[in-house]
Amino acid sequence: MSALADGRVVIVTGAARGIGREHALAFARHGARVVVNDLGAEVDGTGSSAGPAGEVVEEIRAMGGEAVADGTDVSDFDAARRMVESAVERFGDLHVLVNNAGILRDRMLVNMTEDEWDDVVRVHLRGTFAPLRHAAAYWRERHKAGHGVDARVINTSSSSGIYGNPGQGNYGAAKAGIASLTVIAARELRRYGVTVNAVAPAALTRMTEGLVAGRERPAGFDQADPGNIAPLVVWLASPEARDVTGRVFNVRGGAISVAEGWRAGPSADKGARWEPHELGEVVPALLAKARPNVLTDGVTPEEPK
Repeated sequence: MSALADGRVVIVTGAARGIGREHALAFARHGARVVVNDLGAEVDGTGSSAGPAGEVVEEIRAMGGEAVADGTDVSDFDAARRMVESAVERFGDLHVLVNNAGILRDRMLVNMTEDEWDDVVRVHLRGTFAPLRHAAAYWRERHKAGHGVDARVINTSSSSGIYGNPGQGNYGAAKAGIASLTVIAARELRRYGVTVNAVAPAALTRMTEGLVAGRERPAGFDQADPGNIAPLVVWLASPEARDVTGRVFNVRGGAISVAEGWRAGPSADKGARWEPHELGEVVPALLAKARPNVLTDGVTPEEPK
């Protein structure tokens, strides 16, 4: 079996625990040199610690791989630039950016505070934009200088963002923004040899363990194991995936599906400006033809799972 990431330099943000840790280890097993980024904060974003990222680095080195720890706050624009520059200085290049860092501060809208909104959007959305922006600038300059670029970005969205989940307005809005950013960045960066995709993972991690109280690990295949997400991410980062871009993939257990985004449905065109009273018949007629919004699992009520 060939190593899909052999010789590639990969940054994984939020890589000390859960899904990000599994990404970092999987990339190392496939021959990548890995920058293990993690601030070492708690689930809600408070605090910091260098220990967790260092432990992942030691695991990678113990298996014979190359890795360094990075404690950058990825939502800090200048610090994200330094992280990208440091990866290039340390390993000579950058081929893959996996944006995975995130926090949770779940709250119903009527109870959510301004800080709970701002902090979650900052870490998820700004924390995806900042590394992506600086990595993209690096690859553009490489391309303009005549160097071959075959680079990858894999962002992390969520079913909460693309399908909606009560109690996660801040998290869902950020994750929906990441899905849109993925599509836009893919269109902008393809000319430079860069693909941009996203995954919407479902797994039991430190961030989600409170949602399933008293869960016991199954004896067989564990659908909720965070390691189930990494194979798709490694493949999307490989040369084999150079023609795949602008897509969001749902991943849970052994199931992978393509998330189909917003698209124009039934329409009516008067050819002139509508009067408000005319729309009382037009809009209900359009809705009668339109597919209903999907449920939180991504399927409409009449579709089989």
